[in-house]
Amino acid sequence: MTLEEIHGQEAMPETSDSSSTTSSAATSSLMQSAGKALQELLVSSHRRGCLTAGVYESAKLMNVDPDTVAFCVLAADEEDEGDIALQIHFTLIQAFCCENDIDIVRVNDIQKLAAIVGAVSEESGEPRDLHCILITNPTEDAWKDPSLDKLNLFCEESRNVNDWVPNITLPE
Repeated sequence: MTLEEIHGQEAMPETSDSSSTTSSAATSSLMQSAGKALQELLVSSHRRGCLTAGVYESAKLMNVDPDTVAFCVLAADEEDEGDIALQIHFTLIQAFCCENDIDIVRVNDIQKLAAIVGAVSEESGEPRDLHCILITNPTEDAWKDPSLDKLNLFCEESRNVNDWVPNITLPE
C-alpha cells in the first residue's frame, strides 16, 4: 500500500452543482500558478547550483544532510509508471520527505523538466536522471525564493485536502 492509497489522491470531491465549475476553475488556476512557480524555482536553483538531480544522488544527499533539502520533485513519464523499481524508490523518497518535513510534488513530463534544467549533466556530459530533483538550501548561504514560498503554500493547501504528493503540470 502506498502513501497515495492510504491518504487518497482526490484533491477536490466531485460534485454536480454549479460550485464545481467555480472550484474547478480555481483549482486549474492554482495548478497553473504552481507549475509556473516550479519552473521559476528550478531555473533559479539551477543557476545558483542548488539543484541535485538523480534518484541515487538525491538519496545519497538526503541520507548525508537532509537539513539542506528545501524541496523535492519526483518526475515520471507514462512509460515509467510500470517501472516497479522506480516506484519503490519514489515510495521511499516520499516517506523520507514526509518524515523530514520536506515538501514534495510530482511532475508527469520529463521532457519539459529536461528543457528547464538541462538533459545532459554539465560535469560528466552524460544524460541526467531527472526522476528525482532536490532543491537544496545550504545553511551558510540561505536564500529566499518567492517561488519556493508559493510552492510550500501550494503543498500545504494540498495536504489540507489529503493530497500528500500533488501533481503539477509545467507550463508550455
